[in-house]
Amino acid sequence: MVQSMTGYGALKREVQGMRVSVEIKSLNSKYLELNLKLPRQYAHKELFIRNECNKLIERGKATITIIAEPLETALVSSLAINEPLLTAYYRSLERIATELGADRSELLKLALSMPEATGGEENQAGEEEWEATWNVFLEAIAVFNRFRADEGAVLDKDLRLRVNNIKNYLSEIETAEPQRIPLIRERLEGLMKEYVGSENVDQNRFEQELVFYIDKLDITEEKVRLRSHCDYFLSVLDDKVSNGKKLGFISQEMGREINTLGSKAYDAAIQQLVVQMKEELEKIKEQVLNLV
Repeated sequence: MVQSMTGYGALKREVQGMRVSVEIKSLNSKYLELNLKLPRQYAHKELFIRNECNKLIERGKATITIIAEPLETALVSSLAINEPLLTAYYRSLERIATELGADRSELLKLALSMPEATGGEENQAGEEEWEATWNVFLEAIAVFNRFRADEGAVLDKDLRLRVNNIKNYLSEIETAEPQRIPLIRERLEGLMKEYVGSENVDQNRFEQELVFYIDKLDITEEKVRLRSHCDYFLSVLDDKVSNGKKLGFISQEMGREINTLGSKAYDAAIQQLVVQMKEELEKIKEQVLNLV
């Protein structure tokens, strides 16, 4: 089961006298890049959250926003105003506004938003409050992962189609291949007659060189390995755990075999099929970059 690195999950809950909002967004990235936006009372939990996200999100450029605010009924009792500091902020802002001739109507609101103007000393959240908030976070992660799984299902379907297309092209190459060697032999014999003359050709030596040359152009190993890589790719798609990196490595190996097929083909029909394989493989590589 594959998962997309693109994901979104958002959730709001009222717990422990708090209104908790969690939003999780992620885009593609080679590794896990985590941008955390936390309330001050949860700052001491940042390392814990990062460690857990390594397991819960794995890969992607993720932005996580957690907001925890007191409910209106608990707001007054929970709000502590640092009056001396608030007064100092207000007077400083008032003086600056007077000097600049600026609007003074929003000074109190601005002063309240200044660091430590409310809340007195910065307090850490209690364990019960944190546990309730963490449970909301885990619910949001579940929503986020469902989004990723739905996106992954679409990618899975497309990847299977592309890999099976490559296997079908490979079958067409196997159908066309028996005609390839006789055509190569005929072409070489014609060149020898044209440039050397049939009476000057040592037939035994020619046959030896021909066998050596045709052996160099044999594509049996490439066909076997390519089909094996395709089957392995499909089996990894069936794994319970999404593994975009492994699929990326397999697609690189598929590319090597396809390139070798093209370089050894010396047949217009087979080379056309190789080009179509390459088109499918490029689409596979693009999609694999979207997987966890």
